[in-house]
Amino acid sequence: MNVLLCYINTLNRFFDISAVEVGQHFYWQIGDFEVHAQVLITSWVVIAILLISTILVVRNPQTIPTSGQNFFEYVLEFIRDVSKTQIGEEYGPWVPFIGTLFLFIFVSNWSGALLPWKIIKLPHGELAAPTNDINTTVALALLTSVAYFYAGISKKGLAYFGKYIQPTPILLPINILEDFTKPLSLSFRLFGNILADELVVVVLVSLVPLVVPIPVMFLGLFTSGIQALIFATLAAAYIGESMEGHH
Repeated sequence: MNVLLCYINTLNRFFDISAVEVGQHFYWQIGDFEVHAQVLITSWVVIAILLISTILVVRNPQTIPTSGQNFFEYVLEFIRDVSKTQIGEEYGPWVPFIGTLFLFIFVSNWSGALLPWKIIKLPHGELAAPTNDINTTVALALLTSVAYFYAGISKKGLAYFGKYIQPTPILLPINILEDFTKPLSLSFRLFGNILADELVVVVLVSLVPLVVPIPVMFLGLFTSGIQALIFATLAAAYIGESMEGHH
């Protein structure tokens, strides 16, 4: 009986720990689910920026591109180069997916540094870049994982799973673990770097005059772009790896 009570108390302690939250969130109730409203709001703003920018550029395309059209064509060529380098000759169908990941993360990161989110007051929590919430980075990583498996299965069928027992069946657990840790590493890499940049700026602003942290903020813009490129490049590399069928 004492052992049972001790076991129940231990479970209760774990339940209490799992209920602890870091910071506050502004929740919306959608059906039976509670969602982070501030993440949805900022994500909608980022999507709106991308859609409006694209519509303004492509509504009247020119044979000789103007500055805006020329910039977007350069971005498209850049994304194509990244996809082709990592995936290979079959990169074509994956350009929209890789491009969407890159542009969403890039604009999200920059919106957190350039837009004055904090002047908008919420009942709880505060607005920030969508990638500042680990739920967003996990969702992006899971999308990459789904694309990774889809690419391999669509090309090789069930034979795709044969790679898990190559070069020897002894490596089966390690190969499976590797595939499931890829989205985890992508998520924490992106979330950790974005959160670290914001914390550095916040600490510097609180300790020294605003003039001093400005170079650090510009450095944060640069590293935010690098993080978007790294995420998109690794996603393309994982997809290319699944289509090739080797590690």
